Amino acid sequence: MGTQINLTLFGDAKASQLDASNRLVAYYENLLTVNREGSEVMAVNDAAGDHAVSVSDATYSLTKRAIQLSRQNFGFNATIGPLVKLWKIGFTDAHVPTDSQIHDRLALIDPLQADFNDADLSIFLKRAGMELDLGGIAKGYIADRIADYWRAYGKRAGMIDLGGNLLLVGDSPAHLDGKWRVGVQAPSSERGKAILSVKIGPCSAVTSGIYERHLEANGKSYHHILDPQTGYPRQNNLAGVTIFSKASIDGEIETARLFFAGQPVPGWAADRSDLYGAVFVTKDKRVTVVGLKDADVTVLDPSYQVTYAD
Repeated sequence: MGTQINLTLFGDAKASQLDASNRLVAYYENLLTVNREGSEVMAVNDAAGDHAVSVSDATYSLTKRAIQLSRQNFGFNATIGPLVKLWKIGFTDAHVPTDSQIHDRLALIDPLQADFNDADLSIFLKRAGMELDLGGIAKGYIADRIADYWRAYGKRAGMIDLGGNLLLVGDSPAHLDGKWRVGVQAPSSERGKAILSVKIGPCSAVTSGIYERHLEANGKSYHHILDPQTGYPRQNNLAGVTIFSKASIDGEIETARLFFAGQPVPGWAADRSDLYGAVFVTKDKRVTVVGLKDADVTVLDPSYQVTYAD
């Protein structure tokens, strides 16, 4: 998955249950990865412009949802694969492509050119060279499936940490109030240095930021959040945005929505009881907390200017 995975169970956890959880991660990675051949998503990509490919229920349902979201044009785009593989940010051979190369790849990024057949669970990318990339949604989906597995065995509490995706299951055993304490990373500081801490119940906390994966070239820094409209990293004043939600997959979706918006969106999550709040951190050290109660937020780094919004 290209990230460090940490799974923690509390109570009467057995090593076999954690081993099974790891196997579940590997199972979904083998279906969804685009970083090696042999996955179902790569089979769809390899057949682009030629024929449809039947896949498993999981791959089909997740890909169909990803394409439906992509057609809303809020920033997330599951057909961005050709652009991701052009830049290769996060890999040792990352480089800044030419304008011509980017222009050619942009012609292949079109979620309207993906067809789905519910009868045989097949996916067809209509143009040769198109490529799915579910990296912006897959970790959240997998985290939710691990949580489902734990709940099926009646697990009392646990933490699922898939890089920028944190899913907290059950009540925290570390605090009498049962609430978890979740830190929001300071973008320009070492890992673990938090700007603020949020006291919250079971939830997912997903962060998208420009500080995780980036490319330094020709005196410039290029982050990995690519804009499917321009072909270049999305430019705004945000260093990162963290979403607190019930499901991890929704956190993934909403971090993309709000990062591309670049600022709090009026009325965001007003009709969604499963979206608990968001924290915006700008490059000039301003923080806006949306939706979370003031009493549940503790500022840890006074060098940041923190404000609250509905």
